[in-house]
Amino acid sequence: MPDDKSPDGTEGARRKRLPSSERREEFIAKAVEFFAEEGFESSTRGLARRLGVTQPLLYRYFPSKDDLISEVYDAVYVGRWRPEFERLIADRSRPLEDRLNAFYGVYTEVIFNREWMRIYLFSGLKGVDINRRYMGLVRRRILEPIVAEARAEEGLPERPATDAEIEFAWVMHGGIFYYGVRDLIYESAVSADKTEVIGDAVAALLFGLRRRFGMEDRKAPGGPGRGPACG
Repeated sequence: MPDDKSPDGTEGARRKRLPSSERREEFIAKAVEFFAEEGFESSTRGLARRLGVTQPLLYRYFPSKDDLISEVYDAVYVGRWRPEFERLIADRSRPLEDRLNAFYGVYTEVIFNREWMRIYLFSGLKGVDINRRYMGLVRRRILEPIVAEARAEEGLPERPATDAEIEFAWVMHGGIFYYGVRDLIYESAVSADKTEVIGDAVAALLFGLRRRFGMEDRKAPGGPGRGPACG
């Protein structure tokens, strides 16, 4: 059978036969490794060669390169998203600063991974949709809840987060991410104490958000006209 031949069509190096579902998972795992090393400019022909299969066989499982990239996104980003992320942020039995330190400690265990980061960076350079999809996920499930929890802890009424508040949260979130990039990709991080880096970033975020709440609420129609919540 052609599917068992090596990519050059010879009879050598027959692959172990796997159920279709297992073969698909194997292809996705290898695609993650491949794109993390080579970037998204690389061809599916190169991936097929890496897998030791023919390109037509690869297309039987993934009709297009975009379909394969979508599977890579699900495996690397959606599949590694942990249910406790959102629970940690929402747990009002603890001060928000403690919650966020705990959350970012767990979150960075997932994203501080060379494979994760290289795929994210390569997708941004190539214009692949992975970044936009993941940033939307982060905004909905991390940043908007953080802003809402910060307002609740200040005893302020509920309202949607403003763009300025979300951008401020992105600065903190992105700073933690970029610390990981400097550590794992550039190998130039100054501090080896991740816990301290996270703690400083979280403290700065909460201080800044309290100030922003005062500014935004004063600008809102019918706002209370109070000074900044940080006093």
